[in-house]
Amino acid sequence: MTKVFVLAFLAFSIFTPKAQAQLANHTIVDKVIGVLGNEIILLSDLEKQVAYLAQQQKGALPPDAKCMILDNILTDKLLVHQAKVDSLEVTDDEVNTQIDARIDRILGMMGNDVSQFIEYYGQTPTEMKDFMVDDMKSQLLSEKMKQKIIEGTSIRPSEVIAYFNAIPEDSIPFFNAEVEYSELVYKPTVNQEAKDAAYLRISNLRKQIINKEASFEDLAKKFSDDLGSGQQGGDLGWQKRGTFVPEFEAAAYNLAENEISPVIETQFGYHIIQLLGRRGNLIHTRHILIKPVFSESDYQNAIAKLDTIREKILKKELTFEQAVRKYSDKDQQSYSNGGRVMNQYTGNTLFEISDLDFNIYFALDSLQPGDISQPVEFLTEAGEKFYRLLELNARTQPHKASLKTDYSKIQQAALATKKNDIIVNWVKDKIGSVYVHLDPEYYQCPNIKKWKYEGEN
Repeated sequence: MTKVFVLAFLAFSIFTPKAQAQLANHTIVDKVIGVLGNEIILLSDLEKQVAYLAQQQKGALPPDAKCMILDNILTDKLLVHQAKVDSLEVTDDEVNTQIDARIDRILGMMGNDVSQFIEYYGQTPTEMKDFMVDDMKSQLLSEKMKQKIIEGTSIRPSEVIAYFNAIPEDSIPFFNAEVEYSELVYKPTVNQEAKDAAYLRISNLRKQIINKEASFEDLAKKFSDDLGSGQQGGDLGWQKRGTFVPEFEAAAYNLAENEISPVIETQFGYHIIQLLGRRGNLIHTRHILIKPVFSESDYQNAIAKLDTIREKILKKELTFEQAVRKYSDKDQQSYSNGGRVMNQYTGNTLFEISDLDFNIYFALDSLQPGDISQPVEFLTEAGEKFYRLLELNARTQPHKASLKTDYSKIQQAALATKKNDIIVNWVKDKIGSVYVHLDPEYYQCPNIKKWKYEGEN
């Protein structure tokens, strides 16, 4: 059966320099190889996806890979075409938010090292954002159309049972060992001497800029502790209201164009900000960040604090969840969930052992359900050293899937299959009612013949 959701991989291929390099090694004269409604398909679109899939598979592709990818591209174009016919809209804010999130995630994995980003992708983050706009808009339109098609879809228990019973006995999935755990995340407090030194340092930088002894851009490159923007002269690009932490945003939106703020303190350290431009709710700023330097005693104090909290929990003076509410860092996702950590890939609270962070795995390995770990050190995406206590809530053993033990997982799989079937049937119904023209060579693909327009010879 055609899997419409295979299209998800297309959105990430633009982040693949190896795929781009494969294209660069072949001289391709780009051309239009297909038209669906008002949407066009370029040869480079197809070749880019083929190169990306080859990289992901790390080996030879099956003979029908190009046909499969073209079928998925046509499906995506049909969804975008119908979204426009149905007047579905995607705002610039939605597009920018998605692009910024993906760029930020990649920069975070690179330690916010912009030079590494440029070396890897051959473009600056800003250039990459500009490059992504059209593809991202089409992707979001496609997703909105899919959501409209499957809107309100639910699944009854009888359907879940029928779905599971239809799986051949030798194909019933085997689930690895899983754990569910909670965390209490503690952010160390920097000593006042270090805060005073950081404040003095950034005050001196501001004085140099105001007195025109040095440029904002040069000082940001040399001294800013925000390595990502620092290498761009502190430039944060155009951002909408709500992007920055409140203290930073309040100062930035109160600046006149080209004005430089006083020293601003946020959870990240001390900033000076310059407003470069404003477009309604969008502002273009740059900043310099100076972080207070933590001492070893600051970290030891954090560990001691967590030891004290752990003792209170073990003595039942408060529950782990109560301790989370009282002491845990409020910016953590787990804080609003009573400390329970959500698996971002599955949407539930279970983690396969193999998917756990190395330090979490070893902290939980010797625990029994209800036990609490010693303080565990970890680094945030911003490279800051935090500590946490871990509570093991549950542990499952490797087992063959069953309705009794894995109903929610089976329900999710059954619902996903039902939604996919609805979209597949929608595509089948729409083919023939929309003008499609493809380069004749692609009609050699058995799965592409169905796309031939009825009015076409």
